[in-house]
Amino acid sequence: MSEPVRSRGQIRRLVLRSPESVVARCRDFCRVALTDWDWPGPPEATGLTAEERDLAIEDVLLVVSEAVTNACLHAGGPTELVIRLAPARPRGTGVPADAAPGAATDAAPGPTGDLRIEVSDRSSRIPGFRPRGAPGQPGGNGLIVIDRLTRAWGSVPADEGKSFWMEVATPVPAATRRTAAPRASDRGASGPRRGDPPPPGSLGGPPGR
Repeated sequence: MSEPVRSRGQIRRLVLRSPESVVARCRDFCRVALTDWDWPGPPEATGLTAEERDLAIEDVLLVVSEAVTNACLHAGGPTELVIRLAPARPRGTGVPADAAPGAATDAAPGPTGDLRIEVSDRSSRIPGFRPRGAPGQPGGNGLIVIDRLTRAWGSVPADEGKSFWMEVATPVPAATRRTAAPRASDRGASGPRRGDPPPPGSLGGPPGR
């Protein structure tokens, strides 16, 4: 049976009913959404090189892969994937880059916009970093990858299980990236937050599982 796909404005949802090839299906679903939205925007509008743009897209797909894989390994499998594009904000307006990420909108996408990705499952277990060298427990790198490539992450309870969310900031071109060190992460109950978005492709690939 095919899985229903619903889209409205800059929000897309994929209901997941089968575990078969679920990681690949979620990656493909997000790739299509990013292509349709032209995220993170054309080089002339963003200042990103073609390589930086491609790496930013691959980072998003890597985040999706790790979140879905974690749901498969630790939460009985994902039930829904949601990807949202925040409305673009004109540069130089003084609006904070992290204001209202992932807000639903029907406005046409601009050259930039932050992403919010949500993976729902039926487990109430809250994701957390595994202690180093935990015996008899392979893996444990998925959340590290997510922590490196997202601006913030966390989870919220649902009627059945939870929703694990991640925010990905619009990438900053290397030519204009600020050289100041980012602020220390504020690791609250909702997950870590950073002062600056990571450069595209800053991780390059997942550590070995």
